[in-house]
Amino acid sequence: MGRPDAGRLEGRKVRPGQLRRAQYPRAMYAAHFGLKREPFSIAPDPRYLFMSERHREALAHLLYGVRGGGGFVLLTGEIGAGKTTVCRCFLEQVPKRCNVAYIFNPKLTALELLQSICEEFRIEVHARGSSSATLKDHVDALNEYLLRTHAAGQNNVLIIDEAQNLSIDVLEQLRLLTNLETNERKLLQIILIGQPELRDMLLKPELEQLAQRVVARFHLDPLAEEETAHYIKHRLSVAGMNGLIPFDREARHRIHELTRGVPRRINLLCDRALLGAYASGRQRVDRSMVEKAAREVFDTRGSRGAWGGSRRRTLLVAAGVALGAMALAAATLWFTGAQRRSAATERAPVAASGAASPLAAASAAASGAAAASAASAATTSATTSAASGAATLPAAAPSAAPGAAHAATAAPAPTRTANASSPTARVAPVARPASR
Repeated sequence: MGRPDAGRLEGRKVRPGQLRRAQYPRAMYAAHFGLKREPFSIAPDPRYLFMSERHREALAHLLYGVRGGGGFVLLTGEIGAGKTTVCRCFLEQVPKRCNVAYIFNPKLTALELLQSICEEFRIEVHARGSSSATLKDHVDALNEYLLRTHAAGQNNVLIIDEAQNLSIDVLEQLRLLTNLETNERKLLQIILIGQPELRDMLLKPELEQLAQRVVARFHLDPLAEEETAHYIKHRLSVAGMNGLIPFDREARHRIHELTRGVPRRINLLCDRALLGAYASGRQRVDRSMVEKAAREVFDTRGSRGAWGGSRRRTLLVAAGVALGAMALAAATLWFTGAQRRSAATERAPVAASGAASPLAAASAAASGAAAASAASAATTSATTSAASGAATLPAAAPSAAPGAAHAATAAPAPTRTANASSPTARVAPVARPASR
C-alpha cells in the first residue's frame, strides 16, 4: 500500500508543504523547533500554568477557601480563560489532611448530586428498608462523615466545575449542606467554578441566602497583550525551547488580536501556526502565517471579524459615536430652526395688529372731529336763520297785533333737519301769517 494521503492528493495540484503536513502527525513539529513536547496542548496540564497576576490571585482565593472557616468560594471567568487549569494546580497544593470531592459534570438533580458527592468522598449510604436510598439517607450519611472527619482533624472541600449549569434547587441543596457547623467553622467548604453567568445567577432573590455565604470571589479576566507574549514564551520554555522563539513581534501582536487574550484560543492558534511553519520548512512564524492558521482553526466569519478583534470593535465604536454626534447636531439645528420659525410666526399677527391700531385710532379721531365740526356748523346755521327770520317780521301793526300774536303762538317752531350725508343742516322755512 502507498502512503495514506497519496491517493487523496493524487490527480490535483499540491501546494508546497501540503504533502509533508499530511504525512506526519502534529507532534512531529516539536522536534523541528527543538522542543521536547507539544507546547500548546489544550489539555489542562498544570505544568504549563502561566502564573500571571490574575492567575496568582485566583489560586490564592482557592487556597483561602481551604484554610478559611468554610462557606462558598466563587471563581468565574470567560470560556477558555484557564479556570480548570488553576483548579488542577490547586489540587496539587491541597494539604494532606484535606479531603477533596471534585464534580466536573454538575448538570444533575439534587439526589444525583448527593450521590456523586458521597461517591467522591467514598461514603457508604445505607437505604432504610427495601427501597433505594433517598435524599435524606444521603444527607444523613454525609453529615455523619463530616462530623467524624472533623473530629479527626481533617477538612473537607467540595469543588464543582461548570457550576453555571446548576439549577436553583440544587444550589439551595448545597446551601443546606453548609448548615452543619461547629462553634468555630463550617464542616464543608464548597468551591464553585463557572462562567460569568454564575455571578448573574447569584443575584437572584431566591439565592440571596447562598450569596451571603460567599466568603471569597474572583473573576479571571483574559490576558493583556504583554501577558499574551509572556504566555507564549512561558509555554515554549516549559516545552524545552532555549533559543529564540519562532514567533516574531508582528505575529505575537496578531495572535493577541485574533484570540483576545484567551489562553485556550492562544493555544489553538499557536499550535496550528507552528504546524504550518513545519509543513513549509520554515523556522519562523510571521503575521501572514498566523492569519492563515486562524482561517484554518477558527470559523471563517470569526476570523474576518477577528481582524477587528480589538481594532474593528474600536472602529465600530468610533463610527457609532461619530454618527450619534452628527445625528444630535442635526436634531439640535432642526429644533433651533423650528423654534425660530415658531417665534416668527407668533410675532407676525402681533405686529400686524400693532400696525393697524394707530390707523384705526387716527380714523376714529378724524371721524370724531368731522362729527364735531358738523354739529358746530349746524348750530351756527340755525342761529343765523332764526335771527334773519325775526328781522323780516313787521314791527307789529296796531290793528293786527292780537291776530299776529295769536298766529305767532299757533305757528310751529322752526325745526332743523340733519342729513347724514351732509355735514350742514337745513332749516325749515317759517310760516308767515297772511296779511289782510
